[in-house]
Amino acid sequence: MFRFFVHGNPASDVAKGLAKGSLFVGLLLIGFGLLVFILRDLFAFVAAAVFFLAGFTAIGYAIRLYLLQHKIKKSDTEYRKNVEIHYDDRLY
Repeated sequence: MFRFFVHGNPASDVAKGLAKGSLFVGLLLIGFGLLVFILRDLFAFVAAAVFFLAGFTAIGYAIRLYLLQHKIKKSDTEYRKNVEIHYDDRLY
């Protein structure tokens, strides 16, 4: 019913693809490692800057959340002033 026209061994093609991908990733990692070794001061500075900015961003979000929580808590009591909740006697 279905005809598959396969030229060669599919398992061999998969193995070749994995080998090519593994070779590419290995060369990429070796190149990146060599680049870091040569330019370690630059990469250390970039990493420090990223962590520094991430820290300030986290502090900023924390301050925003504290202020938002305080505003919600404050407005919640103002909204519920003089509000009485009545229950229908038929429910009990």
